[in-house]
Amino acid sequence: MGSDLDAGPGRHLPLPGTLNFRDVGGYPVAGGGTVAWRTLLRSDGLNRLDRAGTDMLAELGLRTVLDLRTSYETQIAPTPDLASHGTITVNISLIGEDFTGLPADLGEVYDHIIDARGAAIGAAMRSLAQPGALPGLVHCAAGKDRTGIVIALVLVAIGVPDEFIASDYALSGRYLDPASTPAIGLVSEGTGMGEQLTATLLASPPELILRALDRARRRGGIASYLATHGVTADDLRRLQEALVS
Repeated sequence: MGSDLDAGPGRHLPLPGTLNFRDVGGYPVAGGGTVAWRTLLRSDGLNRLDRAGTDMLAELGLRTVLDLRTSYETQIAPTPDLASHGTITVNISLIGEDFTGLPADLGEVYDHIIDARGAAIGAAMRSLAQPGALPGLVHCAAGKDRTGIVIALVLVAIGVPDEFIASDYALSGRYLDPASTPAIGLVSEGTGMGEQLTATLLASPPELILRALDRARRRGGIASYLATHGVTADDLRRLQEALVS
């Protein structure tokens, strides 16, 4: 399935200054259609972009950049201002004020986000569902965990089967592999986590994202979980209309 996931008009985009910049287009949707290309993208931090990189980003015609990092991360590793290109940056920290108090186990971090950060998840989903918000880019520091949860919830909400969501999530492991990229150092400098950031924390086994989706589904299903946190049926309809072709 890996080769199929990378098929199409460029899933992994070589944007200078990023490691994990990807398009989530091309996945099949239950009931027919596929996720539109160049409409929803995901990435690690954008703080290393130079002028050429921001120009390339501008060519995508982004309307929204959703930054899921903490305020501390945005201060030490600021994202270039893209307002002159007609792009709005929305900052919603998916984990709260900082990393303090988060469990050491990555699966437990995902549990915490689903259980305790539903309001932030709802706000993130609503920002993407606003009229005219797409094309949009969702990113955090590595483009894997916080970004992975939001992207997964968007995809499941519009009808993408879990197997594709899990495979898309797992692709981060290819581009954040510390054996072949300077991933740990580059992500660490944008989070302030220093030695706390390890190869284990950069892993992206698909069962992690499936665990998070299962945890949300226990609240009556994904739509019910999202509704509890302010995502309306109209929000989901707009996402469906904007993302499915």
